[in-house]
Amino acid sequence: MGYLIVFLGGGIGAALRHGVNLGTARAFGTAFPYGTLTVNVVGSLIMGVLAAYFAFKGDATQHWRLFLTTGILGGFTTFSAFSLDVALLYERGEVSLAALYVLLSVAVSIAGLFAGLAIVRQFA
Repeated sequence: MGYLIVFLGGGIGAALRHGVNLGTARAFGTAFPYGTLTVNVVGSLIMGVLAAYFAFKGDATQHWRLFLTTGILGGFTTFSAFSLDVALLYERGEVSLAALYVLLSVAVSIAGLFAGLAIVRQFA
């Protein structure tokens, strides 16, 4: 059941992301990734609200948590999960580990993208 809930939420989140991308492209153009910036910031803000609500109110079922966070926010932006991971490490006092996670996530992800581009260019 959890997979179905995440699947449905992910579709909603992805559709919302597409809408934000289209809206920001129309409003501001495509010279800067406004859509991605918007979904990353908004998704992280909503993840913070939900994480705090779940932690302090705690009355949401696991299915609702999965639907809203892993599903909708996961489809909208995985940056919100990344932001939550950094915040949790920081709040546990693992500041160095949080910084390392940020650096590795950004640097290795970008390196992975360039590696993927290079692999395809070798065969194209």
